[in-house]
Amino acid sequence: MRFLYTWFFRLALPLMLLHLWWRGRADPAYRKRWSERFGLVPSRPGARRRWRERFGVVPDRASRAPLIWIHSVSVGETLAAIPLIEALAARHHHWQWLVTTTTPTGSQRVHDALDPILNGRLLHYYLPFDLPECLSPFLDALRPNILVSMETELWPNLLALCAKRDMPVALVNGRLSAKSARGYGHFASLSREMLGHITRVVAQYPADAERFIALGVRPKRVTTVGNIKFDLEIGSGLVSEAQALSHQWREPGRRDLRGQRRPVWLAASTHAGEDEVVLDAYEILRDTYPDLLLVLVPRHPTRFDGVARLCRDRDLNVVRRSDGVKPAASDQVLLGDSMGELLRFYGACDVAFVGGSLVPVGGHNMIEPAAWGVPVISGPHLHNFSMVSDLLREVDGLKVVENAAQMAEQVGEWLGNPDARAAAGARARDVAAQNSGALERTVEVIELLMRRRGG
Repeated sequence: MRFLYTWFFRLALPLMLLHLWWRGRADPAYRKRWSERFGLVPSRPGARRRWRERFGVVPDRASRAPLIWIHSVSVGETLAAIPLIEALAARHHHWQWLVTTTTPTGSQRVHDALDPILNGRLLHYYLPFDLPECLSPFLDALRPNILVSMETELWPNLLALCAKRDMPVALVNGRLSAKSARGYGHFASLSREMLGHITRVVAQYPADAERFIALGVRPKRVTTVGNIKFDLEIGSGLVSEAQALSHQWREPGRRDLRGQRRPVWLAASTHAGEDEVVLDAYEILRDTYPDLLLVLVPRHPTRFDGVARLCRDRDLNVVRRSDGVKPAASDQVLLGDSMGELLRFYGACDVAFVGGSLVPVGGHNMIEPAAWGVPVISGPHLHNFSMVSDLLREVDGLKVVENAAQMAEQVGEWLGNPDARAAAGARARDVAAQNSGALERTVEVIELLMRRRGG
């Protein structure tokens, strides 16, 4: 079955390249670094270690350092990987790090977050296409000691080549929705072979673990630890930055008739089709909250300009975060077109809508606003965060809406009742705190695999 998959991939490769070129119309970064996608990367010093040792050449210290390979697709998975890398790097100063992504936004986030932490111990490349002729030169050049793949990143040829090289593979923060499990089930033999190459699945919840086992992972290789995204640390520096943003956005000294400062509603990680719903809800809310500031943050940078035009087409005054100026009293929408600031934004708002949920994307990380004690609104498509959303809904820290009218009603209800809003946010924060601890257990699994490798 993998033979047929490989040839289908080869035949589809021209279309994939055309897709990258097409996406480059909006984001030129997609048209760069294509050699990495074919596995053509510089050899790491000491990657030929075994050959050198065979002929009596002693490798230097850098070449002896274990290389930990973390694969995350894009921004969401990268954000989950960063605390894991930080925790491991703090305990193992000699380890080197290889991080692969598939998108330019993920690449930028890797460098922004990890370059200051790893102090020259970081390599970053795009993941090669899942073909032996692309993966083999990549593995030969870098020779990682272990592959740690985030969430649901599974590639048949990649896992087969890792197994052939006796390289352990850990799937961490593993999640598998019922819909995804059915999809893998349609290719049962390929899925069973692929999953059989995984050394350890560190699943989020029992339902995820059961689905992995049903598809062919041996039960003894599956561990359930929870979601590492709950292990979010909000330090004093981040709190200060969020407070400064809140102070800037709310124009101190201005009060409405009820003595309240300017309310701020954050709509985060929106996708095409969601911005219109958010703006419709905003128009409804302006009747009651004429001073309301909407902070609108599209998920993908390629949509920043289009969303700005959408707001202006509705005669809304828009200021862009990248302009570096604070919103004036007459500004109605702040477009969050910067990178790496969303966590601060959550700490500066009153109510948060988390996107990817009004359209069938599956939702994005609502743990971040919950950790700040901010009540959350989402759409009904939540299969990527089904357990998290269930936990938050049980305590009324999350409300699900399906259209602009319902969204405006819920935002207005929380804005109009600060006590109820604070109570809902506190319950959401308690959920986040009570479900932490997965990060440490995941670290222990990776350390165990590395000890077995002699790392």
